[in-house]
Amino acid sequence: MNAPERSTDQGPAPLKPLSLEKVLHALGDPVRLGIVLQLEREGESSCAALDGGRPKSTMSHQFRVLREAGLVHTRNQGVTHMNMLCRPSLDAAFPGLLDVILAAADKRPKPSHATSRSTSRTLQRAG
Repeated sequence: MNAPERSTDQGPAPLKPLSLEKVLHALGDPVRLGIVLQLEREGESSCAALDGGRPKSTMSHQFRVLREAGLVHTRNQGVTHMNMLCRPSLDAAFPGLLDVILAAADKRPKPSHATSRSTSRTLQRAG
């Protein structure tokens, strides 16, 4: 029921209570949900391995939201920021929630750029 924050050593910082609203808000963004999916599949990863080519400033914001929601713990390893999913505290606070969300996210179709553009054109013509 507690959320770890960023730490500079090997262990997590002091814990804070998890908020369902913050967890759901964080997982409601496709970029952040993708980060959580990748951490679930691959385990601890660097920010660079999770950025998907997005600007550093954008990703800093995404990781901050994930940390504040208690989904991710970030630790510094030299100049590299390593991220890991906070699975035990999430499962203790909200049993089964992350499993359901990640299973649903795995099943959703991945939008392509062509699909996004054609949908935008269709919406523009309709409006």
